Amino acid sequence: MLADLRRMNVRQVALQCLSFITIAASALMAWKSFSVITNTESPIVVVMSGSMRPAFDRGDLLFLSLPKNDPVEINDICVFKLPGRDIPIVHRVLKIRKEYIYMYIYISKTTSLFILFIYFSINTEKEYILTKGDNNTLDDRSLYGSGQMWIHKENIVGKVKGFMPYVGMVTLLMNSYPWVKFALLGVLGFFALIRRE
Repeated sequence: MLADLRRMNVRQVALQCLSFITIAASALMAWKSFSVITNTESPIVVVMSGSMRPAFDRGDLLFLSLPKNDPVEINDICVFKLPGRDIPIVHRVLKIRKEYIYMYIYISKTTSLFILFIYFSINTEKEYILTKGDNNTLDDRSLYGSGQMWIHKENIVGKVKGFMPYVGMVTLLMNSYPWVKFALLGVLGFFALIRRE
């Protein structure tokens, strides 16, 4: 293999490097296209823990979507990110509370006994969402952070629309042993350089 690399001239090495860069750029464009189509920053995630058993197990690959007109509802399985945490969490929506502003207007005219009560509410479109893993005994309030009792729609990355069991095990392996990631990238890069077309 090294002999093949030595026989290649500079032009062939440059062509192989450009071919490798083209493949990487195509993968990035495909990822960003999926992100735009599904309206989520991460259209595919891997389940990292067993908190959603029996629905999902460690290593399952989840497909996400977050359409603008599709509201989050109770029992939806959502992926959300919390401030200060890098890894998103996959859990089921347990409760949703909407925020309303209630207004009371009381008008009294004492001389002619004119009294008017007006009551109305304004929906602020702010939703408070409580989540829980199917395999957990308690809800996620202990995960949210100090003093935070709910998450908001802005925290939600996407709703689970489908999954492939155990396809993400390679990701779990690379997260558990970072040297595997670099070894795999090195081997792929080496084979891309010595491959001839």
